[in-house]
Amino acid sequence: MMKKVYKAHILFTKEKDKFEVYENGYIAVENGRVTGVSTDLSALDSEGAEVTDFGNCLLIPAMNDMHVHAPQVHNQGVAMDLELLPWLQQYTFPEEAKYADVRYAERMYRRFLHTQWLFGTMRSCVFGTVHTESTRLLMQLYQEAGMGALVGKVAMNRNCPDNLCEDVEEAVAGNEQLIAEFNKPDALVRPIITPRFVPSCTPELLMACGRLANTYQLPVQSHLSENTSEIAWVKDLEKESSCYGDAYNRYGLFGQTPTIMAHCVWTSGEELDMMKRNGVMVAHCPTSNFNLSSGMAPLRTFLDEGLRVGLGSDISGGHDLNMFRMLVYAIQVSKMHYQHDRNKPFLTLSETFWIATKSAGSFFGKVGSFEPGYDFDALVIDDSVLYPDEYSLVHRLERFIYVGDDRQILHRFCRGQEVKEPTVD
Repeated sequence: MMKKVYKAHILFTKEKDKFEVYENGYIAVENGRVTGVSTDLSALDSEGAEVTDFGNCLLIPAMNDMHVHAPQVHNQGVAMDLELLPWLQQYTFPEEAKYADVRYAERMYRRFLHTQWLFGTMRSCVFGTVHTESTRLLMQLYQEAGMGALVGKVAMNRNCPDNLCEDVEEAVAGNEQLIAEFNKPDALVRPIITPRFVPSCTPELLMACGRLANTYQLPVQSHLSENTSEIAWVKDLEKESSCYGDAYNRYGLFGQTPTIMAHCVWTSGEELDMMKRNGVMVAHCPTSNFNLSSGMAPLRTFLDEGLRVGLGSDISGGHDLNMFRMLVYAIQVSKMHYQHDRNKPFLTLSETFWIATKSAGSFFGKVGSFEPGYDFDALVIDDSVLYPDEYSLVHRLERFIYVGDDRQILHRFCRGQEVKEPTVD
């Protein structure tokens, strides 16, 4: 791939406490990875490079959605008057059962991917369904689009409808088919081991998931301490576990390979210490936590404790696939925590942007920053409709995050390749 140089107003967060700002800056990209950033073109290794000038636009790292249920796209913004467990039984499971039909899956998954593309989400940790063929299709659609994803065939075999219940051997066989097909080093789309959550998996299935993760050295994703009723249920089901996190840990699903746990609203004490020790990442999903009445995750505490954190849309518990909105909601949640505890300062814009880009992106490798060696995952923002000349570059970015939308995103790149609009049926 030839060398490329892009000129724009470049902003990213190398550290969480401040933005790196290059007014009229240049970023050099080779083989899909950043080789340098400067306001002086001659300071970059750019000989023979094709230079693209984006003028007065902002150039920022692309978004990462660290927890999203692709098959729930049809339920987005529906049934928001229920708590987690009734919502699962009455709406989510019946919808996911429809993915036994690959044609239905294709129609919905194309719609889902297109919306992610619109909002500039170039990497995702995605839950599919228990259906191997529909999950394969979702992975193929990501490959065709040129967007990065860790996609999980969901494992569940108890406390769920019969048409979503798989026996352990079937679950393992389905996963192994997808692993054989997609688990290639450095691939943009790879499998991730995905037990839905402890209440829907028997000890035998959790053990099998742990073995798969260990045998193939694959990452793991699931849900943790989202809702107080769920936590009580886990305590009853897993009596030997000292906490919800330990129920995963005992089966090799809690940091033995790279692990991301969604929500962690009620995580504290021993569970928090175990996450820290095992390097487990939190996917904070503020809209979902509000919609399902789960609570407010203590993100400042997680940062102070040195936990790895990212943001998730969690549709359709969450109602919005726009990850820029997740930045806003995460800041707002932290401001509510601040009202209860003035020793916990609310999140700043740079901290939240860093969480959404570099911190989240670390789960995929060198993703989410414009430092040398990082994948060039980027968005070009034309905020001219938002009167940019009246604001500093950081305020322009903040204003786009709070009041902008997909219409201002001109170009989207994933690992150096421009990602064109995916087709929708």
